[in-house]
Amino acid sequence: MPHSFLSKTLVSGLFIVLTLVACDFKKASQSVNFFSVQDEITLGKQVEQEIAGDPAQFPLLPEKGNEEVYQYVRGLAKKILNTGKVAYKDEFAWEVKIIKDDKTLNAFCTPGGYIYVYTGLIKFLDSEDQLMGVMGHEIAHAALRHSTRNLTKIYGIEMLYQIITGKAQPGMLEQIALGLVSLKFSRDHETEADENSVLYLCGTTYNAAGAAGFFKKMQGQPTPPAFLSTHPDPGNRVANMEKKKVELNCKGTMTNQSAYQNIKSKL
Repeated sequence: MPHSFLSKTLVSGLFIVLTLVACDFKKASQSVNFFSVQDEITLGKQVEQEIAGDPAQFPLLPEKGNEEVYQYVRGLAKKILNTGKVAYKDEFAWEVKIIKDDKTLNAFCTPGGYIYVYTGLIKFLDSEDQLMGVMGHEIAHAALRHSTRNLTKIYGIEMLYQIITGKAQPGMLEQIALGLVSLKFSRDHETEADENSVLYLCGTTYNAAGAAGFFKKMQGQPTPPAFLSTHPDPGNRVANMEKKKVELNCKGTMTNQSAYQNIKSKL
C-alpha cells in the first residue's frame, strides 16, 4: 500500500494529538479520529483485498450455486441501509460477503462498509430479525467509525509519524488492515452499536431488538462464540436493547422465521 494511503489531514491530526497531550488526552481520545472518510474507504478496500487473498482463514462462500442465499442476506442489509438512519450510506461500499465456516458464530464489518457474515452464525440464529439485529450492530460499528477511532487511540502518534515521514515498515499497513478483523471494541462502542442496531430496525416492520435474540441464544453455550472475542459484553445487553426499543416506541414485531428457516436449509 503506498504511503499516500492516508490523506494530508493526518499532518494536522498530528498537531492535534500533540496538543491533547497537554490536555485531557484520555477523555479526548475516545472520540478523536485522525482518519478522514476517504482514508477509511481506502483502508476498508485494503482489508477487503486482504480477506479475499486469504481463503485459508476466510473461506468465502462461492457466489455461484448460492445465489439465493446471497440475495437473501444482501436483501436484509439493504433494508437496514434504506431506513435512512445509517451514516455514510452513500459513501461506503456496504458489500455483503458470506464466510463458509459453520463452526464460527460471528459477523464483522470493516471500515468503509464491507460486511462479512459466517454461515455458522446464520445457522445458529432462528429468524430474520435476529440476523438483521446482528448485522445492524456490525453496520453501526462501521457507520460510527469505531475501528479507525480505535486505531487512532492504539497507534496514534507512532503510526502517524511513520506514515507522514515515509518511514513505515514494509507490510505495516497491510498488517494493520488485516488486524482490524480481530480488533476488540470498547464497552462504550459496544453500547453505541447495540443502540444503533435497535434504531435501524425501529424504522422497519421487524422486531427492533432482534440482536437481543442472539444474546439470549448465546446464554448457556458451552464455549463463548468468536463474536465475544472482539465484542466484549458491556453488561445486560438484552435488557438494554429491549429498553431502547421501548424508549424509541418501536412498533415492529415481524420475525419471518419460516423464510429464515428456508434459507438455513440451503446452506
